[in-house]
Amino acid sequence: MSANVYSVESLLVGKTYYSNTLQGEIIDAEKTSAVWYADCETYRVQVRPTYSKRGVYNKDTYRYLAVKVSD
Repeated sequence: MSANVYSVESLLVGKTYYSNTLQGEIIDAEKTSAVWYADCETYRVQVRPTYSKRGVYNKDTYRYLAVKVSD
């Protein structure tokens, strides 16, 4: 029996990112240690905005996401 194996990065890409100032599609993700959250892995994601309260459109931006890896 074989299993499909996915990385967290591949699961993040294509998802919609929402925050108070930005909404858009995650187009790239990479694991980083630049920011630390307890019991989480941190990823730097590239977001292509579809809507921004600041009025900035079509300019990719970067955000950090924490993904919980243990209970």
